[in-house]
Amino acid sequence: MSVKSAVRVMEILELLSEHSEGLTVKEISVALSFPQSSTFNLVQTLCTRNYLIQTGTKQYKLGPKLIHIGSNAMEGLDVQSEGELHLRELMEDVQETVFMAVLSEGELVYVSKMEYNRSIRTGAKIGSRKPLYCTGLGKAFLAFLPEAKRDSLIEEQELVKITENTITSKADLIEQLKQFSAQGYSIDDEENEEGLYCLAAPVFNANNEVAAAISIAGPKYRMLPNKEAAAGKLLAVSETISQKLGYIKS
Repeated sequence: MSVKSAVRVMEILELLSEHSEGLTVKEISVALSFPQSSTFNLVQTLCTRNYLIQTGTKQYKLGPKLIHIGSNAMEGLDVQSEGELHLRELMEDVQETVFMAVLSEGELVYVSKMEYNRSIRTGAKIGSRKPLYCTGLGKAFLAFLPEAKRDSLIEEQELVKITENTITSKADLIEQLKQFSAQGYSIDDEENEEGLYCLAAPVFNANNEVAAAISIAGPKYRMLPNKEAAAGKLLAVSETISQKLGYIKS
């Protein structure tokens, strides 16, 4: 059984994580349909423990205590810590930005980003969330999850057109995922950000489950000529990280 005040605290933190500029008590209460008086009390309590901070304009933002907690949580992700060294080597080898993401509540969450100094800048950052259907990392999860789980996640997705290349047909997406499963890696061809081309591969754990996905992302004009070589390096690294997590390839 959930405790109402605890649930409300979590909803406040989640809301503010999406508003880096901060929100007032009234804005928080309206957005979450909470009484303003109880919202004020919860916000004040969070401020006293440094989970939130108040700006000069009476807006509230996430506080420094959460940085410490978030860092500890990141360190507890075995897949992220095991992959760090290999991701850095991959980044230096391909000279493009590399990512690692995990699956959370039907979306991908970035847990690692290593940006090569010449690479294209992307809107993705550690901790941010992205849809599964239009990203290389997301499609790596979908392509290698059990079919029932994959179909369930796709059913929950609203395939919104983000760029001219975004797939908005669930039938077309499933056909594409079958191709990705056969070749071992997925592709995002300017489907989430114009100009960005991405190759992504799954990372498996000891239970043969997809624990994470890793990717190489860069400008399309530079990625395409080196696609096959980059894909080979990506798959080699994903296999290495998987083995460190206890995965045994059948």
